[in-house]
Amino acid sequence: MWPDPRLRTPAADVGVITDEIRTIWADMIETMEAMPGVGLAAPQIGVMLRLAVVDASDTRGQAIRMADPEIIAASDATNDHEEASPNLPGVWAKVTRPAQVTVAFTDHHGLRVRQDFTGLWATSVQHQIDHLAGRMYVDRLSRTKREMLLKRAGKRAR
Repeated sequence: MWPDPRLRTPAADVGVITDEIRTIWADMIETMEAMPGVGLAAPQIGVMLRLAVVDASDTRGQAIRMADPEIIAASDATNDHEEASPNLPGVWAKVTRPAQVTVAFTDHHGLRVRQDFTGLWATSVQHQIDHLAGRMYVDRLSRTKREMLLKRAGKRAR
């Protein structure tokens, strides 16, 4: 939970995909579904590796597992979306991000792939990549809005 310092610490590169990494991904998907949410980054559960899962599908069960993801292209067009985090329960804010991104990542087979994401998928992927860099969605808000939101989150936590 915020303000845990791990949420502000960049995660370590994964490198090789092992059975241990696949087990972490499986746990992350289970956690994401239980929240429920459309994405989860490993630092959100205290695992300081560049791992993320995203499932913004309508039917669920379409989770994409990413290791060492990086945005390699982003559209000029933007999307506004209400974002939240289980690490800051009970608060959310509208965040503007590129509407489409191309991301390079290592998949569950250990292959380095590129994939295009749009809509909620793009928002969630960018949100998770921020977590892997030690940033949260509140960092994309104005200082005043961020302070109000964090104050509200602090009150809810008490």
